[in-house]
Amino acid sequence: MAGHSKWANIQHRKNRQDERKSRLWTKIIREITVSAKNGGPDPDTNPQLRSSLEKASNANIPKENINRAIHKGSKESDTVKYEEIYYEGYGINGSAIIAYAMTDNRTKTASEVRHVFTKNNGNLGQDGSVSFLFKKYGRFIFPAGHNPEEIFETALNFNVEEIETLEDASIEVLCEIEYCTELYNLFKSKFNELKFSNDIIMKPLSLVHLNQEESIKMNKLLLDLENLEDIQSTYTNAILTS
Repeated sequence: MAGHSKWANIQHRKNRQDERKSRLWTKIIREITVSAKNGGPDPDTNPQLRSSLEKASNANIPKENINRAIHKGSKESDTVKYEEIYYEGYGINGSAIIAYAMTDNRTKTASEVRHVFTKNNGNLGQDGSVSFLFKKYGRFIFPAGHNPEEIFETALNFNVEEIETLEDASIEVLCEIEYCTELYNLFKSKFNELKFSNDIIMKPLSLVHLNQEESIKMNKLLLDLENLEDIQSTYTNAILTS
């Protein structure tokens, strides 16, 4: 019986892992399709697609799946019915949350998002209720060991908002969205030997610090949102206490 129980537990864990992997792949493929539809199939001129392709690579999604998603978005865009929606609301202690969704059923997704907010003591707000607390930026991450001053000098003419060395010694660069593609191409030509990443983020303009108990509740709210099929990413101005 013990052996059977152990095998059952292993199978249960494997099934959960497979389910998470499948859900992640579905979200990334959907993001690739919509990104290709909105900005074209060339990642060199489409920063959102470039970010989606990097996620696909990190998730080990097969090349043929990726190519199919790009083709579906760029060549058969009339069949792509997904809407991009930003849901805005309040979490624990008045903290702000933005949940970015891609959905083909706005009513279903809104109902699911509202349910997650309600059951976790949050409050789904109206459009514009918290978006003014965030700003969209292009973000570049350089691996540890590179010179921040050299990166800054390279990006000087592109309205770089911020260059920061993170806890793991990697270097984060934030820039205005309109300069994202130009800056990417410049970084690519100058630092071709480095594998830097590039994506689009919503950066909070003010922060709300939560204590440990509040952080546990907030973390659950964010995880429940991210586990929804149609939610691609979440952003918050909450600083969680570990």
